[in-house]
Amino acid sequence: MQPRTAFSIYGIENLYGGDFRRVIDVVRRADELGVDQVVMTDHVVMGERTDRYPYGKFPVPTDYPWFEPLVSLSAFAAVTQRIRLSMGVLIAPLRPAALLAKQAATLDVISNGRLDLGVGTGWQREEFLASGIPYAKRGERLAEQMRVCRALWKGERTSFRGPNLSFDDITCRPTPVQKDGIPLWFGLAPTDANCALLAELGAGWVPISQDASVIKDGVAKFRAAFERAGRDPKELQVRAHLPPKTSSSGAFDLEATLAAGVGPAVEAGATCIDLVTVLYCREPRDLDRALERIAAIRI
Repeated sequence: MQPRTAFSIYGIENLYGGDFRRVIDVVRRADELGVDQVVMTDHVVMGERTDRYPYGKFPVPTDYPWFEPLVSLSAFAAVTQRIRLSMGVLIAPLRPAALLAKQAATLDVISNGRLDLGVGTGWQREEFLASGIPYAKRGERLAEQMRVCRALWKGERTSFRGPNLSFDDITCRPTPVQKDGIPLWFGLAPTDANCALLAELGAGWVPISQDASVIKDGVAKFRAAFERAGRDPKELQVRAHLPPKTSSSGAFDLEATLAAGVGPAVEAGATCIDLVTVLYCREPRDLDRALERIAAIRI
């Protein structure tokens, strides 16, 4: 089976002098070329302690403009026809559960059923404090949120009891266009608890690591959890980034990255290949060639 394709819009506005409106045209073009999914990154605010970033050196200054994913994806939905809309990932616990359910369902309606809701817990304590939300037990809050969303997306009168949130006789409409609800993609480490959560509620996994061996180990754990939950392990979707390769000049090389990374990622269990497109583009005219190449990924 050929992998699906995705591109992250992170940083693309910098090719246009910071004008994020131009990214709308880039996503429209990706839709025309046949890229399967567009992906956004999320931060609500940014504190100064980026040295606490747990995945290496934080890639941008603290004043980088993180555009809000749900708002941005709504703009992309309005100018596209087929490309799916996702996040890598939305820091869901920073949003109230009922509001997130409403926003996601609205976006699914606007896009005619093209939303893949990518969610995670975030890592930055200051971001939670600035939003008035406890940092502790954010994993528990995420799980509770997603159960609330699943319940409210049915559009029926709903009651809920959880450790952080309880309500009675609540109805939330509109409901998603996708008849089984919006697919949930979790950007979480493959712990036992997270594997059980994804098997209960999720469609896909978004690994933070680009290492194919790490992805393979995680896929095995999630597939085992699917089996324990009575689900077909083949249903698990995995959106993986490839380790970027450079040319002899030191510039990032898209062809080398694809040649070295696609096969191992797919063998590890990836069903979708996601590229940070801006790495391979020095100016706007490079984008069309990069997107066309991404759309044509094969193994």
